[in-house]
Amino acid sequence: MSDLPKMVEIHEEGPREGFQIEPGPISTTDKVKLIDALSETGLKHIQICSFVNPRLVPGWSDAEAVVEAFNPVKDVTYTGLYFNGNGLDRALQYKSKLTLSGSISLTASEGFTKKNLNRSHAENLTAMKRQAAAHLDNNIAVHRISIMAAFGCNYQGDIAPKQVINTLKDGMSIAEETGAHITLFSLADTMGWAAPHRIEHIIGEVRSEWPDMELSLHLHDTRGLAVANAYAGLKMGVRRFDSTVGGLGGCPFAGQPKAAGNICTEELVLLCEELGIKTGVNLDRLIEVGRMAEDIVGHQLPGELIHAGSLDAFRRNIVN
Repeated sequence: MSDLPKMVEIHEEGPREGFQIEPGPISTTDKVKLIDALSETGLKHIQICSFVNPRLVPGWSDAEAVVEAFNPVKDVTYTGLYFNGNGLDRALQYKSKLTLSGSISLTASEGFTKKNLNRSHAENLTAMKRQAAAHLDNNIAVHRISIMAAFGCNYQGDIAPKQVINTLKDGMSIAEETGAHITLFSLADTMGWAAPHRIEHIIGEVRSEWPDMELSLHLHDTRGLAVANAYAGLKMGVRRFDSTVGGLGGCPFAGQPKAAGNICTEELVLLCEELGIKTGVNLDRLIEVGRMAEDIVGHQLPGELIHAGSLDAFRRNIVN
């Protein structure tokens, strides 16, 4: 337990992750309502939209309208997701409201690269080299390498730690060629194959190669292990996590349309609070936003605290 961080940095991705996979349609007004409510919970990092092909991800055909309408709060960082030059060009139109930063996004599974991006791994390396250069040409820092399917893949099976290491090395080669300075590795359990021992094993292998690199975990609750996996990461000193309010989201190309989405932000905050780790988030207020999200999508979300409430809410009501 000695490696537990004193505080964690939570990157909320509920709007972007959730509305890309919900059958909807979800109105622009409701998307903005959720973003504005999240901004009042103490969260400092919110990913609000995707600048992607609306034919492939119709849930984000209104990305520009959402960015124009939401109300930014001081000291909160807002970002958008994109995968190519066209998406970057769209995001650049909103650099006064969005914080833009580059990421070299790779996949440890060739099968998922083809399914998700319609590219081979080699083709994706070329695309990422081009995208990193485009960011740098626009004076946008590229500081992160993201590895999807880092713990397993529905199309390729178990992913060996060596494959994750090799994929990170591919990313570092791109960084060296383009002049990017990498300070963060993000490891994503895109399809819910991780378990605590796999988290520990892969983080251990990555740290053996790059002992000073900051690590982030992007966990999905596909098979109910996201909180256990987060705990394993916390015990190894990981202090940055992606999550979604209410457990919104999931990957539209993962082949599991009814599976649970990302680790629920409320449950991650609860875990941290019970371990004495600071998050800066008002959990009771966040739970109310989770209930709002459930009303917006019109069906029950995976988040348990939406229905159970926080422990502190009960502690306050107990008469000593």
